Amino acid sequence: MGGVKRSTIGSVLGIVLALAAAGSIAWAGSRGSVIALGVPLFALCALISFALNWAAFLPSYALQTERYFDLIGSVTHLTLVACALVLRGAPDPRSLLLAALVAVWAVRLGSFLFVRVRRAGSDRRFDALKPDLARFLLTWTLQGLWVFLTLCCALAAITSVARAPLGWLTALGTVVWLAGFAIEVLADRQKSRFRADPENRDRFITTGLWAWSRHPNYFGEITLWVGIALIAFPALSGWQLATLISPLFVFVLLTRVSGIPLLESRAQKRWGHDPDYQAYRARTPVLLMRPPGSA
Repeated sequence: MGGVKRSTIGSVLGIVLALAAAGSIAWAGSRGSVIALGVPLFALCALISFALNWAAFLPSYALQTERYFDLIGSVTHLTLVACALVLRGAPDPRSLLLAALVAVWAVRLGSFLFVRVRRAGSDRRFDALKPDLARFLLTWTLQGLWVFLTLCCALAAITSVARAPLGWLTALGTVVWLAGFAIEVLADRQKSRFRADPENRDRFITTGLWAWSRHPNYFGEITLWVGIALIAFPALSGWQLATLISPLFVFVLLTRVSGIPLLESRAQKRWGHDPDYQAYRARTPVLLMRPPGSA
């Protein structure tokens, strides 16, 4: 009983901290934001991010399913940039570019993850979370926070009162985004093809981009959000610059919290006894891309 209470208290505390983190960035990004429906549009986007995920939580908890979790994440990204564009009115070329790049990424990743969960039948990460109302609600709340913080610099640029002409930094950011997106897509496709072969059921991938990095898809993900930050930067000033935390947040999330640490631990448990896997770990960087055989 005490364990259940501690779990509930911890989940409630996590929700409060998530809202506090979002609130601080919402305040900073709202300095210089246009006003829509009587509130700063940037702050309104933060509210929408949580509202959508809480609304999706209700039927998901009732039906005890996580099937639409990743899909709702993508829908939230698309909804926020759409609301920012429509309520901002008369979007400039920078805003249209940012919205287009986010939309392409969200549709691609959301559909990829949704199809993967449908094929698997379930996502085992949620097995212990679904029956616990507080922990499951925390999971959906954290997704609302993830969407908002990941998008925050793009949203700040789109909703900003200030306008800035396109320049070399926009061009550089677009190239960086394209490179990151291409790496992520290619890495995901290579792993999907590898897993589709029944002979690879109990094997780990070491070919293609996976010979260059143990997590090339995450390298691509981090890179493309750096590109978004570069494109957004010229439209930001003052407190709005705090929203440039976006790519740093993605980096910390993937390398210190929910991405690489979990996958590395799982792989070590599964193949830690395998000399070939240990050799692969020794020669292949965990994140940065390095051609095989290079120093």
